[in-house]
Amino acid sequence: MFENVSNLVAEHVELEKTMSDPSLHADPARARKVGRRYAELTPVVNAYRSWLQLGDDIEAARELAEEDASFAAEVTQMGEQREELQEKLEELLAPRDVDDARDVIMELKAGAGGDESALFAGDLLKMYRAYAERKGWALEVITSTENDLGGIKDAAVSIRAKGNPTPAEGVWAHLKYEGGVHRVQRVPVTESQGRIHTSAAGVLVVPEADETDEDEVLGEAMAANNLRIDVYRSSGPGGQSVNTTDSAVRITHLPTGVVVSCQNEKSQLQNKEQAMRILRSRLLDRMREEQDAAAAETRRSQVRTVDRSERIRTYNFPENRIADHRTGYKANNLDQVLAGDLDPVIRSAMEKDREAMLAAAGAKAD
Repeated sequence: MFENVSNLVAEHVELEKTMSDPSLHADPARARKVGRRYAELTPVVNAYRSWLQLGDDIEAARELAEEDASFAAEVTQMGEQREELQEKLEELLAPRDVDDARDVIMELKAGAGGDESALFAGDLLKMYRAYAERKGWALEVITSTENDLGGIKDAAVSIRAKGNPTPAEGVWAHLKYEGGVHRVQRVPVTESQGRIHTSAAGVLVVPEADETDEDEVLGEAMAANNLRIDVYRSSGPGGQSVNTTDSAVRITHLPTGVVVSCQNEKSQLQNKEQAMRILRSRLLDRMREEQDAAAAETRRSQVRTVDRSERIRTYNFPENRIADHRTGYKANNLDQVLAGDLDPVIRSAMEKDREAMLAAAGAKAD
């Protein structure tokens, strides 16, 4: 049992040696990659070593029990502990998304509903910011465009964990389920008759790519001749110009037609760097989808479809109710969810996703 784990232990030892080499940190991108893999293997290796140690302890206790019956109770107790460790190790070794430990780029866009939709998109951004704070993550607004009422027409944010989280604690592991259409039912602030309106906002989430991905995965996709870069003047609510220089940047990826715009930074160079950051992550996610489709396998997250326009959740303000349409989760604590208490909702998606992945792995094994 667990014969293949010895290879992971050997890899973990080599990574540990690599991380102790000062020269590694001269290359931040490689250091992140090594750190990410080390964090991924550490819980597996620790559980495996504990499992092996308990096996040795049980054998020793059995020998002692032949001379002293009081050791028999210890054999039983340690046997139960080893069974629990075995279950934990099996769970750690179960198939999971290769990007779970990554940070994310999240984009929010107002949809049907005009100003009310933009206000709701702003509420969603506040919700994700509060959730990130609860998890100890950092949320950075890369670019955003507001309407006259302070709502969000569109925004792109980066959400990052501190250090190198394990895959189970990664930002993508939790927020990948948020992609899709979020519907709201409430009385808009612009409604004088007190009627309930339905509007929606879209959320797109992709794992954040880095320079290592550009070198090793994206390759030619990010070549200069595949990019068209346009510059223009930044604009604020109502379309008025907020800058007298052409600092805003729009990058078009010619082979795919993916377009990214950034205007929040004061300098053209900073806006270009932020736009490249979003583009890199979108292309990495697109490439992952194409690889999955080519292999005729289900999309990484079993509870969301490749079509990002899928309606995933409804936020009903009059009834203080939230409902996730993919998992069947419902609760009358919308106020708490909007304040950042998203864990129960996300956990329902994680559990359903896990069940689907295990079932797919079992079917593949058969």
